[in-house]
Amino acid sequence: MNKINDTQLKQLIEAAIFVNEQPLSVDKMRSTILSDLEVSTRQLNKAIKELELDYAPRGVKLIKVASGYRFQSDSGLGQLLSKLWQETVPKYSRAMLETLALIAYKQPITRGEIEDIRGVAVSSHIVRSLTERKWIKVVGHKEVPGRPALLATTNIFLDYFSLSSLNELPSADEFTANIEAALAASQLDELPDADESSASGDAPLAQQAPNTQGELLSNDNENKASIH
Repeated sequence: MNKINDTQLKQLIEAAIFVNEQPLSVDKMRSTILSDLEVSTRQLNKAIKELELDYAPRGVKLIKVASGYRFQSDSGLGQLLSKLWQETVPKYSRAMLETLALIAYKQPITRGEIEDIRGVAVSSHIVRSLTERKWIKVVGHKEVPGRPALLATTNIFLDYFSLSSLNELPSADEFTANIEAALAASQLDELPDADESSASGDAPLAQQAPNTQGELLSNDNENKASIH
């Protein structure tokens, strides 16, 4: 095994995270760039921590998400950086935001349980859209008649919102304010989706279902500014 000093190790890790297309985990570092090097866990953790501190005051940060480490722009710069891209930021309906929040906070949860909480049918389009974005997945089936699918969030969901674990989700008290802010920022139509209906229209925000990261729209700009 070859040795590497602390300065070289920091440079190697920094470059590897920079050029990797996806967040880079410690395990992948070990199996690739560090496979022929003698690097202790303490030395590796020290190098990563120093890099995090080095980038802390800058416009680009070293962030730990569920899948590993990545560089991305400071969250406060999202709106200004969005001017670099011409495409329209994706818009999310209230129904989609509430459904995603329920899955994030009540997982694993069935579609029927989501409908019971929200008081309206869950649009197939919503579940399909969240699945296609790889934000949710089926993790099993509930042992009740019909064995409905149990839905849960993915690491890609956590990565998108710059979270390393579900424990970093905001508190329930932030839910309503965050949802309203996201809707107002995107000037969303608050009508339910085409195939979602109920006798009384769309249900009010479920108090027991806090929002995920809250500022969904600014995260689209922030993720575009991630550096690979």
